[in-house]
Amino acid sequence: MDAFKNALPPEGGAKPAQNPAKIMEPIPRGRLFLALTAVFCLLLVDTLVFHGPAAGLTAAVFAWYALLLAWLGPGFLLPPSSRVLFLFDLFLGLTFALGSNWYFRLWNLLALLVLLPLHALSVTGRLPWWRPAMLWERLRLLFRGLFGRLSAPFAVLTAGKRAKDSRRAWTVAAGVCGALALVALLLPVLASADALFAAATEGLRSFIRLHFTTALWELLWGLVLTPFVFGLLVSLRSPGPDTAAKAPKTDSLAFVLVLAALNLLYLLFLGVQSAGLFGGPDYLAARGISYADWARSGFFQMVGVTILNLSVLLSALTFSRREGRAWKALRLLSALLAVESLVLLASACWRMTLYVSAYGLSFKRLMTYWGMVMMALFLLAALRKVQRPDFSFCRAAFPLALAGWLVINCVPVDYLVAKNQVDRYLSGESAAIDAEYLLYDLSYDTLSQLERLDGNLICQDWRNGGQRRLSVLVSQRRAEAAAECADWHTWSLSACLAAGRT
Repeated sequence: MDAFKNALPPEGGAKPAQNPAKIMEPIPRGRLFLALTAVFCLLLVDTLVFHGPAAGLTAAVFAWYALLLAWLGPGFLLPPSSRVLFLFDLFLGLTFALGSNWYFRLWNLLALLVLLPLHALSVTGRLPWWRPAMLWERLRLLFRGLFGRLSAPFAVLTAGKRAKDSRRAWTVAAGVCGALALVALLLPVLASADALFAAATEGLRSFIRLHFTTALWELLWGLVLTPFVFGLLVSLRSPGPDTAAKAPKTDSLAFVLVLAALNLLYLLFLGVQSAGLFGGPDYLAARGISYADWARSGFFQMVGVTILNLSVLLSALTFSRREGRAWKALRLLSALLAVESLVLLASACWRMTLYVSAYGLSFKRLMTYWGMVMMALFLLAALRKVQRPDFSFCRAAFPLALAGWLVINCVPVDYLVAKNQVDRYLSGESAAIDAEYLLYDLSYDTLSQLERLDGNLICQDWRNGGQRRLSVLVSQRRAEAAAECADWHTWSLSACLAAGRT
């Protein structure tokens, strides 16, 4: 990576107050890359703002990496970690064209908004990816790139021998955009002022409403976004600051007291928990507690408590001085806290299983199972750090998190939830089924399972109001899937499969 950074062309001289035009001169094909950046920004605005995250966002992610590789060259992918993150981001982008679950689309979008800048800024960042401080460094580099090089597009357009022609082209483009915007704005105003003019321009105004107005807004937002994105690309050619400072250390005794208190509290809690787990309904009934209410509460809280425990444990191991008896006591208490946290997770998993056996799977319950597995893996990594204090927890946890998210994106969660609910209903294990939840809260993957039910089942129509037969609502959802597949922006494999079975 160092060799690659040194191979990048310098930004300019040593003085930071150089003329922006001179900074842009060493960039080969600067105008071409500026045009490609503008095209990418138009695609991003068109797919994300005006059509929502679907196949269009997949195209935007692939276009971003095509632009980045053309700008930085193949050396960008020389480090193994860069290649892994490159493939992971491409897969996340591909999920928008494969699935139709809006939960995953939202979470994957948020993940990409974090991972794509982190990956690009690894070129100028100095801290390795397994250092938590890397996130703060990359955030500062991101804001510096987005807002610190806004003059870069104008410097590229006005640089060189053809500066006069470039300024004229820029002026013409700005004038055309301004003229189109004013015509689109004034035409409906004039039509409302004169009925004859309104009748004469009805066709033109309809065409503008259907096509031109949206395109104009897309063009406007794309041009507004271009200087920020191009400035970020320009910033990738300059090295970032060296901020690899060591974490401060403090006396271990304070952490020892905190860990001791937590361990005692959890020992008491687990003692009470075991009485409920092994005592059964009779034990709880004798104390005026419903077994169903007890079983269906607490697992979300236990996951949150485990996250807190993990944070305290890692903070203690990271910021404590590694000397004396206090350090030995801290490691012992940290190991005990990790083991207790694993037992808490097992207790939460047991109670979740009791609840699922009574009420069936849902999207949140299945994702809670996944969260418990991930937390257990993180706690095992923390135990490894207790055993070997020099072991980098983040170096293990970050790949685990990416791999875990990759796996759950490959699991047909909605299909499994629908199959479980329908199986329970058809077998008589459940007296009712929430068909509206499966229809509207989850993706098109549930439709094949809903068709196993009686089509005359009456359900609430959340979209249009009133009540409809289940078969009618399933047909409506398949029609919605067909409508999404008709536009490449909103196309997805899940919708395509649902529409193909109508």
